[in-house]
Amino acid sequence: MRIDHMAVYVKDLEKMKEFYQKYFGGVSGERYHNEKTGLMTYFLSWDGESRLELMTRPGLKGKDTEPLICGYAHLAFCVESRKQVDVRTAELAEAGYHIVSGPRVTGDGYYESCVLDPEGNQIEIVG
Repeated sequence: MRIDHMAVYVKDLEKMKEFYQKYFGGVSGERYHNEKTGLMTYFLSWDGESRLELMTRPGLKGKDTEPLICGYAHLAFCVESRKQVDVRTAELAEAGYHIVSGPRVTGDGYYESCVLDPEGNQIEIVG
């Protein structure tokens, strides 16, 4: 058994697709649009294994303003090395994205940094 994909609702579908393609190497499929419900999605894939579904629809509401909420906490991307964690983090910082933490060695031994995507979803970059 394996996880097929993870899905996340987003406000700006095109901007989010471009972000995951540019900074994390996702390969996007064609945009799906359900004319009846207004749902639009893209599936992005990595090496034909992992997939992320970006979804939007009319009437979508923003996140709760509470700092901690139940649900998924983050999405993690594994890069080739610790140096690549540093490089990718610096690239994202230079582009103006919010770096939450790192790069650093965590208490459980990961070398990681955490960054927020354009809509505030937390991403870990691990190496």
